[in-house]
Amino acid sequence: MKIEVVDVKNPEGKYQVIIGQANFSIFTTDDLFKALLTTVPGIRVAVAMNEAVPKLTRVTANDDTLKELASENCLKIGASHVFVVMTDNAFPLNILNTIKQHPAVANVYVASANPMQVVLGITDLGKAVLGVVDGTAVNRIESEEERKDRRELCEKLGYRIQ
Repeated sequence: MKIEVVDVKNPEGKYQVIIGQANFSIFTTDDLFKALLTTVPGIRVAVAMNEAVPKLTRVTANDDTLKELASENCLKIGASHVFVVMTDNAFPLNILNTIKQHPAVANVYVASANPMQVVLGITDLGKAVLGVVDGTAVNRIESEEERKDRRELCEKLGYRIQ
């Protein structure tokens, strides 16, 4: 087995990226897209998904930029039945349950706008996602001031902490 690392393209961390694995891509690509449209009003979204046979990436979107990014990232990953969802005007917090509860979804690896890398295992049969590196490694614990700022930001965004 060889190991390969694929950088996920997301210019300036502008978009939210969700990577997972599902089955039945001829149905799931469109159905997952439709489910997300009804989850967050005004969502801009693209769903790309790799299919083992006939070895292609399927994609459905309501935004051309997201469509290009999702399909390019999914094709670079290349592992069968992997999907890449890219969104704007919605956070993973708003849509993850919709994705995880879809009957074809087997796994979600990551949901973030951070820089990320997909770690692949490559065999004679194909590729498999071994994991995802999500952002940079941490090196300290937040201060009381940073904790206060974090909670204020959550409240500003409409999420009550206390």
